[in-house]
Amino acid sequence: MKNRPLLLSIGGLLAMAAGLGIGRFVYTPILPPMVEALQLGKGQAGLIASANFIGYLAGALLAAMHLPGSRRFWLLSSLAVTAICLAAMGLTTAMPLFIALRTIAGAASAFVLIFSSALVLDRLATAGRASLSAVHFAGVGAGIAASAILVALLAGGGADWRTLWFASAALALAATLAVAALVPPDETPRYAAPTHAANGNARGFTALILAYGLFGFGYVITATFIVDLTRGSPAIAHLEPYVWMVVGLSAVPSVALWTSLGARLGILRAYALANLVEATGVAASALWLQPAGVILAAIFLGGTFVGLTALGLVAARDGSGGDPRRRIALMTASFSVGQILGPVFAGYVYDATGSLSMPSLAAAAALLVAAILSIVADLQRRGAPSAASASRAARTPDA
Repeated sequence: MKNRPLLLSIGGLLAMAAGLGIGRFVYTPILPPMVEALQLGKGQAGLIASANFIGYLAGALLAAMHLPGSRRFWLLSSLAVTAICLAAMGLTTAMPLFIALRTIAGAASAFVLIFSSALVLDRLATAGRASLSAVHFAGVGAGIAASAILVALLAGGGADWRTLWFASAALALAATLAVAALVPPDETPRYAAPTHAANGNARGFTALILAYGLFGFGYVITATFIVDLTRGSPAIAHLEPYVWMVVGLSAVPSVALWTSLGARLGILRAYALANLVEATGVAASALWLQPAGVILAAIFLGGTFVGLTALGLVAARDGSGGDPRRRIALMTASFSVGQILGPVFAGYVYDATGSLSMPSLAAAAALLVAAILSIVADLQRRGAPSAASASRAARTPDA
């Protein structure tokens, strides 16, 4: 069927929207009314967020193993678990249950990312339509935007935090049913034997993994607390219903933008540039608490973090010469370690100092280091000579 790759990429978009855009990130716009109703501290809010990321790490490590069943089975099962966990968040007020539910949801979202990316990207590459990967990854932004609009409309109509969780679960379930219709059963995957180029690309993988972990730490503090920060700042409080929506809308075209730049500059150079742009947005969220500052932070955050996710996974998959699931899982695990540390660090520093400025600036610094490491990875992949080999070359007489 001529349009099968497009339908498949739309299925991938909806999977990413449900599993990540809603399953992981709807916590951000629901957090302020939930904190207010339950009188949670920032440390508690950060702990719930980090529980999701701990689950994400566990899910990434588990997905790297050989699991029975098809990739489509694990994808659809994980999406179903996501919807169940979202609904269950509205049925309790106990911190241990919040932590348990967000941990399970985190593992499910890691499965969604890994299995949907491995399945969809492989099939698109086989069909000669790899460019449609931008549609797949745009699902994160689409899910953020859709859930932000849903939460803003319901909250504006007087809905309480429980209703927001129930509505988000219903939206995720609807997307899951569409994924089941659009993503056909697995075909037997055929993987090429590792090539010399793939082995060469492995030289930059360690630096890339470290950069990806720092990116996880760098983006997550702002991503978790930007709505709460907006609500707590009188000069920008009126923007609370819109700021997360801006993040989501900015994320939708970001993958196409950054992958296009990656095609021109090289994937890892584009990755470095995106880290620098995101660092600027994260710093603005701490240093410029005015309407222009928070909108800039939302645009720069939304306009980079999904693009960075896509660029990192494409770089990991590039030249892998086999099932890309293991590399994608390792990258996701590194990313999740950074995410685990970020909200807890920010939450407890906020409780101690009354400000998110220091953790936000620490996050911006982490993104700067990630940019440097991605350049290192790029040089290693391109076979740049080490200092020692350059010295030997300088001492070697011309032929």
